[in-house]
Amino acid sequence: MSPSKSRLGRGLDALIPVGDEDTSASLGVVQIEVDDIVPNPHQPRSAFRDQDLVELAASIQEHGIIQPLIVTRLGSSYQLIAGERRWRAARLAELSTVPALVKDVAPIEMLELALVENVQRADLNALEEAFAYRQLTEEFGLTQDQVARRVGKSRVAVSNVLRLLKAAPAVQEALLTDRISEGHARAILGLEHDEAQEAALATVVKQGLNVRQTEALIRRIQGQRPKPRHRAEDEASNRALEAIFRETLSTRVDVKRSGAGGRVVIYFYSEEELDTLYQRVVGDATDHPVG
Repeated sequence: MSPSKSRLGRGLDALIPVGDEDTSASLGVVQIEVDDIVPNPHQPRSAFRDQDLVELAASIQEHGIIQPLIVTRLGSSYQLIAGERRWRAARLAELSTVPALVKDVAPIEMLELALVENVQRADLNALEEAFAYRQLTEEFGLTQDQVARRVGKSRVAVSNVLRLLKAAPAVQEALLTDRISEGHARAILGLEHDEAQEAALATVVKQGLNVRQTEALIRRIQGQRPKPRHRAEDEASNRALEAIFRETLSTRVDVKRSGAGGRVVIYFYSEEELDTLYQRVVGDATDHPVG
C-alpha cells in the first residue's frame, strides 16, 4: 500500500491536521480565489441544506475558515477534493479567497478523501454513503473489505449500507430527504417487491411509525408471528410492571400474560380505596359516580 493510501486509511486528520497559522504554512496552505475553485465531480454528498450553509457562513464570517479546503490543480483553476460545504458557505459569506492545501491526487483518491471527510463528520446521508461505496466498488474496482479499510468501518457495516441501494425508488427518496431513517429503510427492505415496499412506506410515513413499529408492520405484512418470548423474560417483565403499577396506584396489582394478551388485576380493600383508584385512573374524564 502506498503512503497516500495509508494516510487515507487513517482519515483526513492524518492528511491535514487542524492547527495554527504556522502549522498551516508549513503544510503548504495557500489562499485561493473562491471563483477559481470548481466542485468535486466525485463528491458523495448530493444535498446541502440551505439552513446549515447559512449557519456555517455566519460562523465563517465571525471566525474565518479554521480547516483549509483540499484541492487539486485543474488547468488554470482548482478542483475540490474535500471541503465543498465550507467552499459553498464561503461563497455565501462573500469571501474572496479561502485557505486551501493543493494536492496532486488520482480520481479514486479524490472520492476517498471526500468520502472519508463526510463519514468522519457524519455529514453523509446513509443513501449518499451507499452511492459512494458503490462507486468505489464498481468504478474503481475495490472490494468491500478494501472500502471498509478506507473509511474505517467494518465490512459488514459497508455491506449493510450497500443493501440500501436495493430499496424501491420511493423508499430511497424518503431516506435521502430524511423522511425516514436508515433503520426504517432496513426494515422495509424485508419486503421483496417495490410495490410492497412503497405501500409499507406510505403507512410508516402516514402513521409516523418508529423503527420498532415499522419492523412489526413488516412482520405482519410477511405473515410472520411475533417471536415467542421466554417465560423467564415474561416473569421479569411482569414483576417490573407490577412494581410500577403498585407505586403509581398505591395498591397491589397483578399482571398475567396469556399468549399475545393477558390481564391486569388491581386490588382494593375498601370503598374509599376504590374511589381513590377511580380518581387516579379515570380522573375527571367522566361524571359517572363510583358504585
